[in-house]
Amino acid sequence: MDAKLPEPAPASDGAPSARRYRGKNKGKRWSLGANTELAVIRLPLDVHDPGIRHRTESLFSAMWSLKRALQRDARDAVDAYWAGDVRRERDAKAWRLQLGLSREGMERRAYRHMENSRHLAHHVTKALVMHQADEVFETSVSRHLFPDSSGRRHGRPKTGRWWDYTRIPGRARSHTTSRKWETFRLHGTLAGHLNTYRHRNLDHTVTTPEQAAALPAGTGVLEQPRHLPAPMRPTGRIQTGEVTAKNVQKTRAATWWDYSGPLAVVFTGGADSRRGDLVLPVRLPSGSGRWPRLVHFLTNPDTWHKIDLVRRRDTSAPGGWVYEAHLIVLTGGYASPATKARRAAAAALVRVGGIDGNVSNLSIVSFPDTFDPADGDVEATRIEPSDAELAALAQARRKDRGRKRALDRSRRASNPGQYRPSKRQQARAERRQAADLPARTVETPGGARAANEAGVPKQAYRRDSLSAGYRFNRARLAEVAATAVAAKDHRARRIAEEIISGHGANLVVEDCDIRTWYRRWGKALQATTPGRLIAALGRECEKTGGRMLRGSTFTTKLSQTCFCGEKVAKTLADRIHTCPACGLVADRDKVSAALCAHVHLTDPDDPSTARLDRVQARHTQIVFHEGLQEALSSQPQRGARPSRGRTHAAAHTPDASGRGPLLDKTPPPGTGLTPNETRPANERHKAHVGTAGCTDNAPPRRAGSVQTSGGHHLIT
Repeated sequence: MDAKLPEPAPASDGAPSARRYRGKNKGKRWSLGANTELAVIRLPLDVHDPGIRHRTESLFSAMWSLKRALQRDARDAVDAYWAGDVRRERDAKAWRLQLGLSREGMERRAYRHMENSRHLAHHVTKALVMHQADEVFETSVSRHLFPDSSGRRHGRPKTGRWWDYTRIPGRARSHTTSRKWETFRLHGTLAGHLNTYRHRNLDHTVTTPEQAAALPAGTGVLEQPRHLPAPMRPTGRIQTGEVTAKNVQKTRAATWWDYSGPLAVVFTGGADSRRGDLVLPVRLPSGSGRWPRLVHFLTNPDTWHKIDLVRRRDTSAPGGWVYEAHLIVLTGGYASPATKARRAAAAALVRVGGIDGNVSNLSIVSFPDTFDPADGDVEATRIEPSDAELAALAQARRKDRGRKRALDRSRRASNPGQYRPSKRQQARAERRQAADLPARTVETPGGARAANEAGVPKQAYRRDSLSAGYRFNRARLAEVAATAVAAKDHRARRIAEEIISGHGANLVVEDCDIRTWYRRWGKALQATTPGRLIAALGRECEKTGGRMLRGSTFTTKLSQTCFCGEKVAKTLADRIHTCPACGLVADRDKVSAALCAHVHLTDPDDPSTARLDRVQARHTQIVFHEGLQEALSSQPQRGARPSRGRTHAAAHTPDASGRGPLLDKTPPPGTGLTPNETRPANERHKAHVGTAGCTDNAPPRRAGSVQTSGGHHLIT
């Protein structure tokens, strides 16, 4: 068989013409510049009109059916690819091309689905179909067939769920041909939106968006109705500026490109659609506090690059969904003047610091880049959730459990035949039968799911009957979860800003796979979110002009090393670092963070090239002396229960003669060295997974407030 895709056959006389494919671009192809930045602004859309909402829902339904078909095709093609051992060993690339496991192959599959169906052409366009196929290829096929930079592959392509389909990818506009958007287009101007929905109390001298952005925060700029009307397409004739041979002005029909009113997203509809354009009005913030950001993104239409139509769950919205247009702009993200000033001040800090991530806290220690006490002091910060945050998290967990129990009761009540009675219900039925009482019908069985001998449910969960209340509670549960994720992201950004402001933008962190921590401390990590905090710190470092480097734990072994170079073996229960050589008694996490500041990388992009500069670390211990001891010392963490007793690291002069409070006691039998909890999962020995060789059998320590030593800086 030929390994290439079949070419379209030439059309014969009297026969219908064969399908034609788009040829190669003859012009110079536009490409994104190496230094071009991208930013995204979310524009809420108004879909209260029943007709507009129905068309939008039909568009998502059609695109979802197409994506589901492509995912099934990709799954079958991948199975055939791995089953063909001989063909794969002979020429893997030719075998993939023959099976259509390429970008072009997935696009042609999508075109065939669109042509063979009877309804897709009424809702979608070929451009949308092409980009949906590209997304399936990149997210399912390519990630499964080809490993990433770390050598990992994604699993077998799967068919997603309807509730997880929240984005329709649009096609980028043409930057070589004016007025060419093939999918979703943004029409209108910010000035036209201001003129149409101008606030009644707005000063008459404010006529431009720039003037509105300069108003004090809290000033009303717009007064938009609850239900925004969909703008109408311009009509009439527009002069082109040219004249005929008889000196008559040439005109053309008005189009959406001549529209300058309120902002709206326009979609032309499918090739066979007869309902005209789908016009989605855009709702902008009414207060002046957000208008500088709007001016930054929306005043220059030449920077508008691409629009994706996105939906998210909202139980209070009509239809249960809220729709947004995510506009990708060829410009950097917006930064307020206060943010620019803060980042400029942080960039001026000539400091270097280290980060140590833990299950219950995040420790940061920084020094002057010269490691000279005359240029600055040691700064140490510990990030832990406050009591108010822990109380709010506990309350949210109780509500989450209540919602999940309500969902379970609703499913059991709607499908009583798929569940067995609980032991209590069975015992009650036996007592009534023994007393010759009539049997009672159990409306909500409380037992296990009805299953066969192998334990497989007799009926799949997807075939259960679900009530309207169940669907409502399920949507509300998903909405609350999305809100909690957004709140955690906001908290991480706020903490990252304060850390960078005090420690500078040049930080080093241990290269760890935090996913392995969830095997034991999953519930505790939901409160501290160390991975989210480290990711936010990395982004803030880049925006400030610095960088956060990652060092391998195999080459540094910071948790088992002291400033003096002595190896100090500790278990997970040992939260206090006590060196028998130099007498340093300090918090374990802060010592690791301080040593991170002395890690150097030969290749900044390769964590395995990290090495600890032991000479510089010893020099730092000597020159900073008591300041270092005071910065690294702290009271014991709340909730910590080390199995070898409790102690606290008080600030005192190091005494090399004493062995320390923890080393005077004999470790329990069977206790080995601490498994490095920050090692990547693919390089960790099996004996290190879970609790092997670990004496920390108590629950993870609870978090407290943010404490800072050295600079007396408090983060609340």
